[in-house]
Amino acid sequence: MGDPNLLEVVEVEGKISSRDTSYAYNINEQYEFPGCCLHSQSSEESSFFSADESVFQKLKQSRDSIFFRDGIRQIDFVLSYVDDAKKDAEIKAERRKAFEQNLRKTGLELETEDKKDSEDGRTYFVKIHAPWEVLLTYAEVLGIKMPIKESDVPRTEWTPISYMLGAVRLPPNVKFPHPEYFTVQFSRHRQELFLMDDPSKFFPSSTRNRIVYYILSRCPYGIEDGKKKFGIERLLNSNTYLAAYPLHDGQYWKPSEPPNPVNERYILYQNWARFSYFYKEQPLDLIRNYYGEKIGIYFVFLGFYTEMLLVAAVVGLGCFIYGLLSMNGNTNSMEICDPQIGGQMIMCPLCDVLCDYWRLNSTCLASKISHLFDNESTVFFAVFMGIWVTLFLEFWKQRQARLEYEWDLVDFEEEQQQLQLRPEFEAMCKQRKINPVTKELEPHMPLRSRIPWFLCSIATVVLWMALVLSSMVAVIVYRLSVFATFASFMEKDASLKQVKSFVTPQIATSLTGSCFNFIVILILNFFYEKISAWITKMEIPRTYQEYESSLTLKMFLFQFVNYYSSCFYVAFFKGKFVGYPGKYTYMFNVWRSEECDPGGCLIELTTQLTIIMIGKQICGNVKEAIYPLVLNWWRRRKTRTNTEKLYTRWEQDHDLESFGSLGLFYEYLETVTQFGFVTLFVASFPLAPLFALLNNIVGIRVDAWKLTTQYRRTVASKAHSIGIWQDILFGMAVLSVATNAFIVAFTSDIIPRLVYYYAYSTNAVHPMRGYVNNSLSVFLIADFPNHTVPSGKQDFDTCRYRDYRHPPDNDRKYFHNMQFWHVLAAKMTFIIIIEHIVFLVKFLLAWMIPDVPKDIEERIKREKLMTIKIIHDFELKKLKEHLGIDDTEFSKHVMIEENKVQLARSAM
Repeated sequence: MGDPNLLEVVEVEGKISSRDTSYAYNINEQYEFPGCCLHSQSSEESSFFSADESVFQKLKQSRDSIFFRDGIRQIDFVLSYVDDAKKDAEIKAERRKAFEQNLRKTGLELETEDKKDSEDGRTYFVKIHAPWEVLLTYAEVLGIKMPIKESDVPRTEWTPISYMLGAVRLPPNVKFPHPEYFTVQFSRHRQELFLMDDPSKFFPSSTRNRIVYYILSRCPYGIEDGKKKFGIERLLNSNTYLAAYPLHDGQYWKPSEPPNPVNERYILYQNWARFSYFYKEQPLDLIRNYYGEKIGIYFVFLGFYTEMLLVAAVVGLGCFIYGLLSMNGNTNSMEICDPQIGGQMIMCPLCDVLCDYWRLNSTCLASKISHLFDNESTVFFAVFMGIWVTLFLEFWKQRQARLEYEWDLVDFEEEQQQLQLRPEFEAMCKQRKINPVTKELEPHMPLRSRIPWFLCSIATVVLWMALVLSSMVAVIVYRLSVFATFASFMEKDASLKQVKSFVTPQIATSLTGSCFNFIVILILNFFYEKISAWITKMEIPRTYQEYESSLTLKMFLFQFVNYYSSCFYVAFFKGKFVGYPGKYTYMFNVWRSEECDPGGCLIELTTQLTIIMIGKQICGNVKEAIYPLVLNWWRRRKTRTNTEKLYTRWEQDHDLESFGSLGLFYEYLETVTQFGFVTLFVASFPLAPLFALLNNIVGIRVDAWKLTTQYRRTVASKAHSIGIWQDILFGMAVLSVATNAFIVAFTSDIIPRLVYYYAYSTNAVHPMRGYVNNSLSVFLIADFPNHTVPSGKQDFDTCRYRDYRHPPDNDRKYFHNMQFWHVLAAKMTFIIIIEHIVFLVKFLLAWMIPDVPKDIEERIKREKLMTIKIIHDFELKKLKEHLGIDDTEFSKHVMIEENKVQLARSAM
């Protein structure tokens, strides 16, 4: 099926269905294209499509008509082009002429709208109709499944819980627009087998445009440079045609008028794309019928992911409320805020020379906010999310299996359009090789010819990842250099004393650094998207599937490093290698390494994650909503030059934005990136699932709105899963167990508090009292090097810093004490235990939850049994009719033979 020569073999006779016989003409007849108006050598056709009658039909035609001028033949696809005054104008005209002639040879019918009738006076539109015989032929070629009998397996009945959720349900006629059927691959020799009550509605519009695009993508248009050229994509890339698209059913804000078919676009807008329906379920079957399975399965995945987020959001909100309720009773915060405890603790300067000594109670508010996210529930939520992500992926497998059955994808083979050779690959190939499967010669490129581009691609990806890491280092340098400025400024300016109680130098530096980092992330992401697409083309992938897989890998690796590197730094590196007063570590021997707040780095990780995650979601939704809206408005403004002309359906759709072959790719990329924020660092921010839930509720309606109102209708294509994205999700799920365990152990303050509680506390009544004093070591100010000590005289001899080290009067002063090693051992033990527990539960759940639900297995078996029986009965009936055997006589003959067999057995 991938051979472009197929179109020259599969030629159908010049016959169409009985409803179109009055307008039938010989499709094998050669057509000429003087100018751009449709002409035939047949005088009868010429008279039929005479200029006067065309004008008459044009005036009669509705602006939303999706038919040819005769009002009978439905428009299945539209091509558009303009006159080109450049040097290659003649070449493009010859290509179009040859291409359209070859389209006619395959059985398609074409009708051209002259540029003088278009709104801008420049654009020609070629309307394409697939006659009945063409649809029958290619439905068989593509193995499209069609209904043979209404299913006798009842739909899943509503449970009591379903009745409770009645408010979110859609009307049954919207949720299930068509009954369920037993289906088999179409065969034109068994037409009587299929439920074909109305031939005009037998093939839905999505199937029709899929068949036409299959023909367009394989139709040859000439030989250039000794190579056969074919496919609409190559013609679009060379600007021979401006656009190729199927039509929407009609306007999205009003139902269609006869004789147009039911306007599914309007139904989708009313029940799916309106923001007032944010709480409603999605009309998934209708989405699949209109846009195809590939887009449909994306919205099924997004909806299922959003439903599962609801559980995580509720638990995360509960953990946050627990932190909020216990904040004022937290012993650590009370000691830090107490003027007699935290107010008497003099802390060592946070930077050299410019920073002064400070009192611990100045971080009172920060310690209370830190407790919101760093409390006993943090451990529970980290374990819960490790189990949640397993349940999500396992239940998604089941949902996907159910979808494969409901959408007739059980025996699905990869879409041939994805496996088709890319024109760019063929253009670069100078050799041909016999395909071991098809036994046909096809373009071949030796591996040695592609290795240089592979190496260049790898080098480019590594270079950009290094650039991301460099930008992260630049942000760290910014934070280090600005911190001293903030600290000095706030100390000297008396008017900021009130502000200082809320915004400390640490908080100010963290907020501005996170915002700056987010801006850098957006800039790098914008440029890398262009470069990754270019470098993937330079690799010369063989098929479209290889192209998408290669681009997916590059984009995800970059997005992973770009969006998550700063979070990994704060979680696992910041404050871990700072040294101690008098012997600090320095970056580039200039800037002193960053220290964490006395309460830990978790609050800074929360800040970083919140700004990047929420900022990305807001920017993404605004871009998705505003970008196509503005482009479409500008395009309409430029084209609407003559309001007296009929603004036809094909012109309206032409002025819409194209969704593009990679439109769905970026939607998946955005969702998977969000999934990373929700799972990898969720121990630091239990509200992450809640924000993701709110974003997705809005995002589903934004995506629905833009697809329904702002984009041209996409070509329907099949897919039985979310593809490589599922493997990426599984990888991130495994990684999230480790990251959250390390966050709880090394970034949170949970483990040191537990060690103190069980091993070092001396207060039986209030075991956590004294923890703050215990967690801070003592440093003798006299031991400061002269070039780092703050200027001015001090009336104290020591200062405190966060670490577990011996005091100055000890023989091993400033070396780690035994409590440090106890805490470290406890952290490592916690990581090992938690990881083993979560992984054990994950594997148990994966083993207990079957990939395919039992009821779906039974339904699949039932459908296979019924289809085999129906086909057997059909073939048997045809055989009897062919042999002229009467049904009654045949039954008697069968009974006599069976009785003879039984008598023979009894005699034996």
